[in-house]
Amino acid sequence: MSQPSFTNFIIKRPWLRRWMTPLANWYTDAAGYRKLGLRADDLIPEESETVELALKRLSQKEAYDRVFRLRRAFQVGILSDGSVCFKAARMLIGHSDVPYLTPIIREIEAEKKEREDLESMVIKRRPA
Repeated sequence: MSQPSFTNFIIKRPWLRRWMTPLANWYTDAAGYRKLGLRADDLIPEESETVELALKRLSQKEAYDRVFRLRRAFQVGILSDGSVCFKAARMLIGHSDVPYLTPIIREIEAEKKEREDLESMVIKRRPA
């Protein structure tokens, strides 16, 4: 998950944020996952150990909702051309597309880093 991000750089500069917001909204809409009723965190690949552990840490309701959204999107993709989903299932811009898996992934990565730091720590005794 540890990809570089310019988000903080853009958010700290209001003029750049005003310029980038329409572009970001266009790109998100063009990606098409909202038309299928998916959230951004539903697109994170599940192959890494960190993401698998994060999925295990999800609440039961979030895990069920995630599986439901993925199955519904798969079924809509098979039954139609994939561009049209039920009106109720579509995501509006900024509506309930809050990250639910990314904070857990960041927490797990911080735990791993802390564990590595503690395991690589060398303790030296002072001469008496």
